[in-house]
Amino acid sequence: MLQQTQTSRAVQHYSEFVSTFPSLFVLAGVPLRDVLRAWQGLGYNRRALALQRTAQQVVVEFAGQLPSDPEVLQRFPGIGPYTAAAIAAIAFNKPTVFVETNIRTVFLYYFFEKPEKITDREIVPLVKATLLKENAREWYYALFDYGAMLKRKRTTIGGMTRRRQAAFRGSNREMRGRILRLVLTRDSIAEQELAGLLTVDNERVRKIIAQLQEEGFIDSVDGVLRIQ
Repeated sequence: MLQQTQTSRAVQHYSEFVSTFPSLFVLAGVPLRDVLRAWQGLGYNRRALALQRTAQQVVVEFAGQLPSDPEVLQRFPGIGPYTAAAIAAIAFNKPTVFVETNIRTVFLYYFFEKPEKITDREIVPLVKATLLKENAREWYYALFDYGAMLKRKRTTIGGMTRRRQAAFRGSNREMRGRILRLVLTRDSIAEQELAGLLTVDNERVRKIIAQLQEEGFIDSVDGVLRIQ
């Protein structure tokens, strides 16, 4: 939930989501429609799809027990090297190294003064050198909180202006969310009816529907759409 979503927004959904799906076995076994409904309001629905597919893989391959090895975690949908390292550190207190937005803010603030583009590759050695190996989880918690505080107090860190996210309103990302919400409100909906409800260019709607089909969100049979 915290990937590309503010904590204040994610926390509103976390307790309800965990109550609805209290184990990986439950999450793996419910229809995708139920997962997407519980995810509404968080955005980036790919994460919900990846989360359920990860749960299904963990149930089949690891008897429902999430592995702590970052190399193994990277085999799951939606989990790259940094996310795998973050899971290992936060869930299992392993001294793995990763960078996210608040950690980046702290290290830019303390180690980089020149107005130049700094990559995470340049920050990783510093994170590794300062990591509290005997209690990585608490160290990262401290970095999260400190970085969040710095961002509230400053608009520039280490000579870099905070980047603004691309506009959401009118974007394909907004349209994807609207399409999924409409399909979720009923068992099925005709593509033509959906395009009429959205009041946007039909060709654009068709392209987004094709993407959602390819990603595994929806099925289309004879122009009728359903959640997979």
